[in-house]
Amino acid sequence: MADENTAPQPPGRSKDEVALDLMKFIAVTTGYGKGSTTTGYGGKGGRTSEEYADSLLQLFERCRTVIAR
Repeated sequence: MADENTAPQPPGRSKDEVALDLMKFIAVTTGYGKGSTTTGYGGKGGRTSEEYADSLLQLFERCRTVIAR
């Protein structure tokens, strides 16, 4: 018999949710995918938003692979 005062347990998190949190952590703490900025006459510097999005999607896929093991 369940105790009426206890809250129901939330369902477990999916592997994709865990991989997304891992990707966010890595991206925020390391600046992953942003590229390096240069000063002076070093060229363009940062990456385009499409390149940044592609690198984040690649990182997410890598995180999914690691979580699936």
